[in-house]
Amino acid sequence: MLALLTAGVALAVAAGRAEDNPIPGSRFVCTALPPEAARAGCPLPAMPMQGGALSPEEELRAAVLQLRETVVQQKETLGAQREAIRELTGKLARCEGLAGGKARGTGATGKDTMGDLPRDPGHVVEQLSRSLQTLKDRLESLEVQLRTNVSNAAGLPSDFREVLQRRLGELERQLLRKVAELEDEKSLLHNETSAHRQKTESTLNALLQRVTELERGNSAFKSPDAFKVSLPLRTNYLYGKIKKTLPELYAFTICLWLRSSASPGIGTPFSYAVPGQANEIVLIEWGNNPIELLINDKVAQLPLFVSDGKWHHICITWTTRDGMWEAFQDGEKLGTGENLAPWHPIKPGGVLILGQEQDTVGGRFDATQAFVGELSQFNIWDRVLRAQEIINIANCSTNMPGNIIPWVDNNVDVFGGASKWPVETCEERLLDL
Repeated sequence: MLALLTAGVALAVAAGRAEDNPIPGSRFVCTALPPEAARAGCPLPAMPMQGGALSPEEELRAAVLQLRETVVQQKETLGAQREAIRELTGKLARCEGLAGGKARGTGATGKDTMGDLPRDPGHVVEQLSRSLQTLKDRLESLEVQLRTNVSNAAGLPSDFREVLQRRLGELERQLLRKVAELEDEKSLLHNETSAHRQKTESTLNALLQRVTELERGNSAFKSPDAFKVSLPLRTNYLYGKIKKTLPELYAFTICLWLRSSASPGIGTPFSYAVPGQANEIVLIEWGNNPIELLINDKVAQLPLFVSDGKWHHICITWTTRDGMWEAFQDGEKLGTGENLAPWHPIKPGGVLILGQEQDTVGGRFDATQAFVGELSQFNIWDRVLRAQEIINIANCSTNMPGNIIPWVDNNVDVFGGASKWPVETCEERLLDL
């Protein structure tokens, strides 16, 4: 075929020259011309003379013209395919720009607010899926067309066919690469949407938990410390419990307001027990005995008298240095002593109970030792307060919560029928003295 094409081209050149310099008595005959050739000015094919066949020269010319027509048709087909490829590449670029814009829009929300979800992420993912499917369908259709064109172009020169196949292979790889990039973009967008949703849900849960805590901590009283614990019966199941525990202490001051008319003895206003020592700190009036302070099961009798049914302010100080202690009632120091568990540090991590004496940590209460009455403003400091500070607290001129155990509503639980009630103001308690 290549040799035929070469011979045809040479013949066409010779024919052109013959046209420019026609041989006397000869004429040029076109056969099987396409319409384009006719429009270009080539004379219409001449019929063979009656009674005779085409000469070899005319047959060669006809073959060359047919080959030219085939080449023109193939060029038109290739042009149409290039246009289809260019259109598909443009759509891919627009689709890629859409996906990139969506991803940038998701990341460009700016404010990291709890409720800022991406704009309809499901719609974006669905749109990308449809675009990918359309691209895949177009790619398959293009592959079918390309295979058909390649098979139709089998008659083309081998060099041209190889160039065409390489070009088509390159375009196919580009399309596959674009499809893979869009698949990755879709997966990334889905992952980012899921991560953002999980972060938002986590933030919402944390906020809900915080609101719940605030609701629980919102005291029903005028202020968090304006309440009292009422223990009306001498039983082994009414008590209050301080949620916080004590650290290791080398000194302390414990102050509280109490009111009781129980007899004999007011019982146990408070007790602190640790593993291995149920009587780490205890204040108790049992039977006809005076009020006693126990530290590490060592005892000191206190000159306090509070069973008259009136409100009284009680403060007790202690330091491990020589076991020094002081007892205040209504702001007045009524007693002092030493050698009460000297050089013994108060052990940490125990249980602090209001209204019961503990025989084990947090339990085994004895009804005969239970406190009967009302308690309020139970505070603990990790130092010995000065006498003037205690006087100011007792006469209501200073409100000084404990730095270790403060008296607040959400730090006190009640059990067994014990209850919390609004407490009289400090001034009202003073008038009751």
